[in-house]
Amino acid sequence: MTYWFSDPSHQQQVTASAEQSSHHFQIRAATSADLRGVAQIIAESFHSQNGFWGWAFPLLRLGIYEDLKHRLLSSSPHHICLVSVNTHANAAHQLVGTVEMGVRFSDPWTQVGRSFLYLSNLAVHPEYRRHGVASQLLTSCEQVSREWGFDNLYLHVLENNYQARQLYFKLGYKVQTVESNLNIFLFRQSRQILLHKHLQLDAII
Repeated sequence: MTYWFSDPSHQQQVTASAEQSSHHFQIRAATSADLRGVAQIIAESFHSQNGFWGWAFPLLRLGIYEDLKHRLLSSSPHHICLVSVNTHANAAHQLVGTVEMGVRFSDPWTQVGRSFLYLSNLAVHPEYRRHGVASQLLTSCEQVSREWGFDNLYLHVLENNYQARQLYFKLGYKVQTVESNLNIFLFRQSRQILLHKHLQLDAII
């Protein structure tokens, strides 16, 4: 289980902003007021609204919302949800992206016997993709991990998600392991790839 960390005193440390293609983005820790927007972005990124499963989209979004709400109420100092906000005057501080990061413990993926930071739920609003939002969120995760004293980051990506893989490789992630199980052959599912990035703790942003 992962948790949110949204201590207001920490928000100034994880804030980053940039301007690309007339958009102004700010990265900050999520708050309870962001729950619905975050749930919508995650649902749109990982679940289709078309076809047979379109009718189930509201239920999936509600499930994501309740899950996020539970994690927010169970805050822990080494778990955080970051959001990217469009601060342009006409955007009214619209949420455009999100990512979660939390500590996991000894796991067969990493083959290490100590805790490590794992990234999940990286998602960007469809209208704001290819504007650098995902890169900013990932870079902010690196900043937070350094502040926490962790020098390794891990995440999963589907083998057939070529755009995401290209982004991660560009940012310095490397393949740790490639998942292989019967579901891949029986149900023709895409394999999951565990990626890893080692950080230099003395290179604090």
